Amino acid sequence: MSRLIKLLLVNSHAEHRESIAKLVLETEVFQLVEVQTGEQAINVLREQRIECIITDIDIDGFDGWRLARMVRAGIFQCDAQVPIIIIASTWCEHIAETTAREFTVNRLLSFEEKHKLPSILADALSSKIEHSSKVPLLVIEDNEEIQEIVSRILGNRFEIELASNGEDGFKLWLEKRHQIVLLDVMLPGISGEEVLTKILNESASQAVIIMTAHGTMEMAEKLIIQGAADFITKPFRAEPLRRVCEIASRREDFMISNKQFADKVKSLREKELEYKKISEAHQQLLDSMTTAVLELNELGKIHFYNKAWAELTGYTESEIENKDFLHFICPEFEQEHNLVEDTIKDLFNNTISQCTLEFKIKHKKNLDIWMEARLSAAKQNDGSTFITLTLDDITKRKTIETKLEHLALHDTLTNLHNRYYFDTELSRLTHLSNRGEGPHALLYIDLDHFKIINDSQGHHQGDIVLKEVSKTIKSRLRKSDLLCRIGGDEFAVLVTFTSLTQAKELADEICEVVKLGHYQFDGQVYKLSCSIGVTSINGEAESAHEYLKQSDIALYVAKHKGRDLVHIYSDTDKDSEKLRDTIEWIHELQQAIANDNIVLHFQPVMKIKDYSFAYFEALVRLNINGELVYPNSFIPALERAEDIKLLDHQVVAKSISMLAEYPDLKRIAINLSAHAFSDEKLSPLISQKIQQYQVDPKRIIFELTESASLTNLSATMRMIKELNQLGCGFSIDDFGTGFSTFSYLKQLPAKSVKIDGSFVQDMKSDPIDVALVRAIKDIAQSLGKVSVAEFVEDRETLEMLAEIGVDYAQGYYIAKPQPIETALKLKCLPKPKT
Repeated sequence: MSRLIKLLLVNSHAEHRESIAKLVLETEVFQLVEVQTGEQAINVLREQRIECIITDIDIDGFDGWRLARMVRAGIFQCDAQVPIIIIASTWCEHIAETTAREFTVNRLLSFEEKHKLPSILADALSSKIEHSSKVPLLVIEDNEEIQEIVSRILGNRFEIELASNGEDGFKLWLEKRHQIVLLDVMLPGISGEEVLTKILNESASQAVIIMTAHGTMEMAEKLIIQGAADFITKPFRAEPLRRVCEIASRREDFMISNKQFADKVKSLREKELEYKKISEAHQQLLDSMTTAVLELNELGKIHFYNKAWAELTGYTESEIENKDFLHFICPEFEQEHNLVEDTIKDLFNNTISQCTLEFKIKHKKNLDIWMEARLSAAKQNDGSTFITLTLDDITKRKTIETKLEHLALHDTLTNLHNRYYFDTELSRLTHLSNRGEGPHALLYIDLDHFKIINDSQGHHQGDIVLKEVSKTIKSRLRKSDLLCRIGGDEFAVLVTFTSLTQAKELADEICEVVKLGHYQFDGQVYKLSCSIGVTSINGEAESAHEYLKQSDIALYVAKHKGRDLVHIYSDTDKDSEKLRDTIEWIHELQQAIANDNIVLHFQPVMKIKDYSFAYFEALVRLNINGELVYPNSFIPALERAEDIKLLDHQVVAKSISMLAEYPDLKRIAINLSAHAFSDEKLSPLISQKIQQYQVDPKRIIFELTESASLTNLSATMRMIKELNQLGCGFSIDDFGTGFSTFSYLKQLPAKSVKIDGSFVQDMKSDPIDVALVRAIKDIAQSLGKVSVAEFVEDRETLEMLAEIGVDYAQGYYIAKPQPIETALKLKCLPKPKT
């Protein structure tokens, strides 16, 4: 038996729905899903892949036009081009058919025509959108300057003819019956009032707009009473003139529609309110449509377009009508141009029936505009094929994506590539060397005594020095060499296809040019030097991490020997005094963790809507010899020693025990390291501790940084699934630092997204950061996730976040991290007066 096609029937009228359902089921090819309201229809479309839709216009508080718009927007499970048929219980041909064309409804018919439904379903017809042209407008005005102004303002929208006196104007109108007449009150010869009377005697429904000076307002009022459609005072501005003419251009539509409504209401008085709601809804949709709509004939030329396309491209009717659509695509982007050309050919050849593309078009003013276009092929009654396109401007989105992609791979201070990109390239060179394509070299650079400048002159001056040093180093590199900033005052250079001798020569040169730099602040001159550890990427090490470790050890040796030196890694470096000191430090950390010398401080996360504390984030410190040691001092060392998992276990155990000990600590967020999701022992430990302390798992949110989430996506997904099954929540931390997350965010079932603090802290002075925060909030919101902003350090930033619509905020302005006893006594900020 053939697979049944899933069809959604939306109709709030029980008898009508039953009658339509019977016709559908008699075809024996559809699996029918029936609902009564628009809300029910939306729920079905979210959950099921519907293949055809039949709907009424009025669907209980919603309407079929908006439902069609949502479907065409591609936000549901179904294909965006799924056939949509409207069977209207209430019927106004003039408005309904126009709206159907605007919103790409496949077919529209009245309930009385329901017998046609089986053949319509079989053919899946698409309604042809009729060609539109300029509205004819007659200007009767004796002032040539005003004639010229009117022509300039209205020329793009209307076909304008001019007459300089009442007699000529009336003759011209009798000959051509223009849709709109723009009539001056004061005319030579016969007056404006006489001209109006003559015109209305010939055609009582003619749209006549009176032009009047302020001194003749009483005359304008009189003429309105006599039958003029509208008036405008001179001198006038462009927008009011366009508005009154636009209203007048639709006057005939209104009059025809009103007559049709009156005929219907006369026989169906109980439907009066329903007709009114439908009319208003249709008109609002027509007036607010911003998506560009085009039809291409069999030659690929534009034979229909809407106002949005002209506004989007800046071209006039003569520049658009019957022009090849490919003419508007940026010719310098050959790949995109060819892709669109091939897609159009495939549509005409019936190879495909629909497609969605992104490409650039060229504005008349030579501006590039990014478009998202949805193309579909349809058949005319004569069997010929035409293509419909709906296009939306996505330039802003593309600009933000480009900026986010750049930020994800670059250091914001120096504009060099960052640690994330460095790790990727180091792995790539490691793979190349393993295949015998090499050797390459890694130079690990650390600025000597840079802390002196930072401490004495402040971070701002320190940042200036870092930017200058990065330029100095880069000036000595080949185009093929890669310079990255991988830490505060640490840089790395990847040199491709080079010997150790050549790498050593380059490192010596870098040391020399850095030493020659002079930095003057407040009359004091500071000189810098750098130490460099060099290792060869020669295929002998097992991993990229091993090469990085070798260069790190070589750097320690260079510093230990007196700084301002280059040292090439060798096996004997493993016994260096500096390395032994580092190992001893790691041993102290391991002992502190093993002996449970862990201290948790708690920082509240505030709900911006009502200024209440939603939950607390648990932040780890270590107590070593009676002093608190903060994460930036021990996390890197533990990760280097690959011993971070022990810390994860202890933090999880202590956090869950404190939830049991302090019931007022209603909910907490626990940070996990990048290694946590590859730790097979972590999930059982969490489950065991939850049971041991009888803690509701809903009180626990686990946070993992964005970059760590993507390190091993499959392991991440597995762990998240296990945590969700336990009842725990999951959040992505530092969102925005890794652009690739945008493509995976839908796959990660995180309930919240924490916006990286580097975007938040400079919002007051950096509009790009504001745009990025807004974009991340919008993305999170569209996926049903809440957004959290960290590093909120003042009221102005908090108010900006509230205006953008971010859900939660965290930072020193709200409260600093506190021991549990004081954290639970923290008071919420006073809510601002509205």
